[in-house]
Amino acid sequence: MSIHILVVDDEKELADVLELYLTSDGYTVHKFYTARDALECMEHTDLDLAILDIMLPDGDGFQICKKIRETSYYPIIMLTAKSSDRDKIMGLTIGADDYITKPFNPLEVTARVKTQLRRYMHYNNSVSRQGNSAQEYDIRGLLINKDHHKCFLFGNEIPLTPIEFSILWYLCERQGIVVPSEELFEAVWGEKFFQNNNTVMAHIGRIREKLQEPAKNPRFIKTVWGVGYTIEK
Repeated sequence: MSIHILVVDDEKELADVLELYLTSDGYTVHKFYTARDALECMEHTDLDLAILDIMLPDGDGFQICKKIRETSYYPIIMLTAKSSDRDKIMGLTIGADDYITKPFNPLEVTARVKTQLRRYMHYNNSVSRQGNSAQEYDIRGLLINKDHHKCFLFGNEIPLTPIEFSILWYLCERQGIVVPSEELFEAVWGEKFFQNNNTVMAHIGRIREKLQEPAKNPRFIKTVWGVGYTIEK
């Protein structure tokens, strides 16, 4: 079964190169240069991953990212010509899974694509691999079930991306233990943690928003400043 990837970038040469590399790896690529055309494609195409440039002539990648996250949880990789943390945190906060700063090596993009798809497929196939043995935690009204990859808060389902689910599950498995940001990043992303990496913080913020956590006194994910995060028993 072919994997369908959305590529949106108004730099035609760059978009063409990405299409060439991704197609050579066996992916079906839907390439567009404007937000409008990309949004129209999304209405009638089942996608497995999106690569979105932030700056577009008729909008931006953030707009497309938000639209995707209204109904879908497949991986999103943001492309940006800016290296500021604000753009990166913005993308991660609204639901992106990864970001790459221009200029970049196309091989880096294809490697990131494979990593994100591997993680996404892993969670989508968890039920068939694990059978009927339930794996879940129920923490003061927060129910998370690994077999079905679902999370509920007081009976209401909370839509989590694969990355968000993985972070929350990792913390629930270690309930009562403070998990350093470095450990959480390397466990979830499978990559070495570097200083000044705000990726974990941005995703924790997104999870808290979905759980309707009060900023100053969250009920579930607590911050231990200078150390990491914990879910108390």
